Amino acid sequence: MAAGGGGRNVPVGTAERGPHDGMRRDGDPYWSRPESRVWTVMLLLGTCLLYCARVTVPICAVALSSYFDWDKKQSGVVLSSFFWGYCLTQIIGGHISDQIGGEKVLLLSASAWGFLTVLTPVLTHITSAHLVFMTSSRFLMGLLQGVYFPSLASLLSQRVRESERAFTYSTVGTGSQFGTLVIGGAGSLLLDWYGWESVFYFSGLLTLLWVYCTCKYLLSEKELIIPIDYLTRGLSIPKQTKVPWKQLFRKAPIWAVIIAQLSTASTFFTLLSWLPTFFKETFPESKGWVFNVVPWLVAIPTSLFSGFLSDHLISQGYRTITIRKFMQVIGSGVSSVFALCLGQTSSFCRAVVFASASVGLQTFNHSGISVNVQDLAPSCAGLLFGVANTGGALLGVICVYLAGYLIETTGSWISVFNLVAAVNSIGLCVFLLFGEAQRVDTDSAYMDL
Repeated sequence: MAAGGGGRNVPVGTAERGPHDGMRRDGDPYWSRPESRVWTVMLLLGTCLLYCARVTVPICAVALSSYFDWDKKQSGVVLSSFFWGYCLTQIIGGHISDQIGGEKVLLLSASAWGFLTVLTPVLTHITSAHLVFMTSSRFLMGLLQGVYFPSLASLLSQRVRESERAFTYSTVGTGSQFGTLVIGGAGSLLLDWYGWESVFYFSGLLTLLWVYCTCKYLLSEKELIIPIDYLTRGLSIPKQTKVPWKQLFRKAPIWAVIIAQLSTASTFFTLLSWLPTFFKETFPESKGWVFNVVPWLVAIPTSLFSGFLSDHLISQGYRTITIRKFMQVIGSGVSSVFALCLGQTSSFCRAVVFASASVGLQTFNHSGISVNVQDLAPSCAGLLFGVANTGGALLGVICVYLAGYLIETTGSWISVFNLVAAVNSIGLCVFLLFGEAQRVDTDSAYMDL
């Protein structure tokens, strides 16, 4: 992509008519139905590859620890460093996407993390400070990937009609499970056959191929240019667009959903980072493709089912907040029970079942707190979710590192799953006590939002 200083200004969200416009009318900012289908598939693949790159280190954690002689504390530092970067770019990534277009930010970040993933094995072998380099690499990966979901939300809100937005969001979102599934299966096989370096090459090269195909076939030459005035505007926040956070943060339901989001995000990151190592060390004779694939395979239908069940129950007349809390009980409470069972079993088959149930049921959070943000403050739901998710990433750093510390000091995985259950329980209790579904941004203090 290039940055240009001139050319006529085109309002953000208004696409030029190009070879792939289909039935779109001139000046219509929304994709035509054929375009929307193609973009949905490509964005699903992009989300899939995002998680492929994100999970490369957790998949290779045992091999990397053995190769570079790291202990659990050092592995925890490497695994947690991703989230330090991840939490720093979400809010600014969404704001810049609103100014210059979400597709541009998506493709720029994907290009960068693709190259970084491909170069990581090469540079790791060159340097002598392996721990420092890998920690820095993961931090940079977090910075680059932190803009993805805010940019995705910005892009779809500008280019997808409201009547089609829910299906598009849910379809693209399943790429997270597909990505973990793909890297869990293919990555485990590559790890066994060719070593840990091959997993990085596989993920990085596929990402670069996705970027190339998206630029070549879905965007015109003009759409690939980022005018300098757009970029300058994207880095500034006009006073009239600032959200009155002081008033919002006086509301107990806002704090309830933020604390619940902090808890669920951090425990998800903990399981995502440490489950491969748990299975590899507890069941050394087991096949990596089994425990790296099955839990995420289960998570896809449970995620879709939770959304269907939630909408169905609300349509039957149940109170919205009752359904939100019911979904959260399953997503945080019941999933934690299976996490605790995971730490107690000595059977590989039962461990896979418990891990699948815990990971799968966590997707019920999508129909609980994730939607509750939109219930409470639809006028600023994106920024509010970004704030909550940033906090979740910060707590994720602590939990991922703390999990490594607990394993190293206690020599037991039970402490890790106790940590997951405890953090989930805190968030769930706060949400059950203070969670509401009525809008809190409609009084006079919020009319300017």
